[in-house]
Amino acid sequence: MTARGLQDTALRYFLAVVRSGSLSEAALHLNVTPSAVSRQVAALEGLLDVPLFERRPRGMVPSAAGELLAAHVRRAELEADRVVSDIQGLRGLRRGRVRIGSSAGFALEFLPQVIAEFHGLYPGLQFHLQTASPAMVGTLVLHGDVDLGLTYSRSAEQGLQVVHRQPSPVLAIMRPDHPLARHASVTLAQMHGYPIALPEPDNTVRQLFDIGCNERRLVFAPVLTSNQFETLTSFVLHGGGLSISGELTVRGRLARGELHAAQIRESGMRNRSIELQTLAGRTLPEGVATFLEFLRERLAPRSAVQRRGAA
Repeated sequence: MTARGLQDTALRYFLAVVRSGSLSEAALHLNVTPSAVSRQVAALEGLLDVPLFERRPRGMVPSAAGELLAAHVRRAELEADRVVSDIQGLRGLRRGRVRIGSSAGFALEFLPQVIAEFHGLYPGLQFHLQTASPAMVGTLVLHGDVDLGLTYSRSAEQGLQVVHRQPSPVLAIMRPDHPLARHASVTLAQMHGYPIALPEPDNTVRQLFDIGCNERRLVFAPVLTSNQFETLTSFVLHGGGLSISGELTVRGRLARGELHAAQIRESGMRNRSIELQTLAGRTLPEGVATFLEFLRERLAPRSAVQRRGAA
């Protein structure tokens, strides 16, 4: 068997099943019958002489061989996109598209501001920004659904290349007229006497906060819990009390003087990093590569709070 036997139609149908986990869903997406999809997948399995899926009651999951083939097909698709992008743009950054996956906090103000600045330099480029959980951002990169992932660090994942990493400690945020705003750093004990709004427990900054509280045997009863950072910020801005965040999420508001941020001076509060991820082994289109470098420069900490913490 040679690579010539891997026909484009069969690979497209195969990848559609990988993405949907179902013959019927893949057929619906491809606008063909499920039997047509099944025949193409069976032909591939016969050609390769190996099962590409584990058939389960609730769908189909790629086997080890299926994962390997899917990674090959995704890279081939992305490489074709890169060539087309470079040809159309004549390597002059006059046309192209940049697809970004990020955690929700980065999409509130930081990324839109960076994109606006970059678009002013290269107005022919278009952007698509998709938010997801930190774990899902990596999956979007691996599946080729986005070109760049901006998220918080997790365990190393095969197939991902981390092109930039920087610390993202937990900060207490408050209005500039809050009693704790005279401090550059605070302890959990100092925070304990004030009302607080917290993210949901699955949020990475909340998880580090909870670990610190457990170590100090402190129990916080949040006035407000939400999975929307804007809701937590509004609580703070309306005089509700404190909340917690990473520096990048509130960088704009800190620069404008709307909020004050103090590092939480506790063990473990720095055990989190921001990662900028790409698909390992992929050659990025020129527009994506140029934006990546632009974004990497903008990620550098700007606030005095972050500089003091790094010292």
